[in-house]
Amino acid sequence: IVHEREGITRDRVVMEAEWAGNQFYLVDTGGYIPKGGDVIDKEVKKQAELALDEADVVVLLVDSVVGITAVDETIAKLAKRSKKPLILAANKADNDQLERDSNIFLQLGVGKVYPISALNGRAVGDLLDAVVAEFGEIGVLELDENVIRFSIVGMPNAGKSSLTNAILGRDQQIVTDIPGTTRDSINSRFKYYGHEFEMIDTAGLRKKARVHDSVEYYSTIRTQQAIRASDVVVTIIDAEKGFASQDARVIDEIISQGKGLIVAVNKWDLIEKDNKTLKNYAQNLVDEMFLLRHYPIVFISAKERQRIFRIVEKVQEIHSTRQQRIGTRQLNLFLEDAYSRRQPPAVKGNEIKLNFCSQVRTAPPLIIVFTNYPKLIPASYKRFLENRFRETFGFQGVPITIQFRHK
Repeated sequence: IVHEREGITRDRVVMEAEWAGNQFYLVDTGGYIPKGGDVIDKEVKKQAELALDEADVVVLLVDSVVGITAVDETIAKLAKRSKKPLILAANKADNDQLERDSNIFLQLGVGKVYPISALNGRAVGDLLDAVVAEFGEIGVLELDENVIRFSIVGMPNAGKSSLTNAILGRDQQIVTDIPGTTRDSINSRFKYYGHEFEMIDTAGLRKKARVHDSVEYYSTIRTQQAIRASDVVVTIIDAEKGFASQDARVIDEIISQGKGLIVAVNKWDLIEKDNKTLKNYAQNLVDEMFLLRHYPIVFISAKERQRIFRIVEKVQEIHSTRQQRIGTRQLNLFLEDAYSRRQPPAVKGNEIKLNFCSQVRTAPPLIIVFTNYPKLIPASYKRFLENRFRETFGFQGVPITIQFRHK
């Protein structure tokens, strides 16, 4: 998210990039504030320092219009102490005069200045040539094409970034008690028992009426994009606050897009409980939203790292289930059994017959049932067939679509 207001970027935003045949990870960091600031400013500084430690090449970005500042001098000293290859880019050099003026940054003692304009792309290619020249023999990124993508969504302050950090085992995301700390969608890759995962932490989803400015609006757009890009979506519910109408809307959106779904009840360590508490809480969630009976509910504590990898295991199971294809013979035996147990009611004297069915798509599964009167199938019978289908074949955590077509 790019905005004229300062302090928009907070977490490290990592993306795969390529230039001149070189593949690499590009890490964008938040604005570095050396001293003072609030809790978020301190966490942004920490994230920037972590990015500096992990980098192979560092690009120090300065403002051609503003000129040298005390912060630039502090960051330049910090970057030089890292002993990493350091390249100085003077941004906003949108014309020849600003390009000439950018030589003032030679005073920072970093070396050659690369005047660029990120806004219109001026001389960015020259900067990238200098960056990749520092890589040496680092090879090609080993990216698994079979990566399992899942996103973590939910209300503000439900613990999405805490769960991300707990799974990764490091402070990848900024975590505070301030709702709305995460603004952009942050992608992280990790391996778990030989399988590669891409996890997307997202900004908290508010009701539309409560989205007051453009930054919140684009945060919401990024979250929706993350859901579309995912195979499975983990919806975080705050155990103390309980299930809200906004949670139901998010779950409806996930299911309507055919994504796998896991409901994770976070902050379970804060709940006073006995042997029946977990079962009662899960039943209450199903009572609030009946379709949740088809989706796994996992009780976790991101802070205490309780059952967090149960989430990853469920993601892998659901991803595999979404790819499952049922043979036509098995499906028609299922259809025959379901029809013998309960036939669709006759409508206006028309007897409805179910002739045969076939699975025509996976991820998510789409089942086509051929019948003589597809438009007369009542919704109650569609629910009956779906329930029988799940009882027969499973598919927990996966939305199923059953459509009726004319024979």
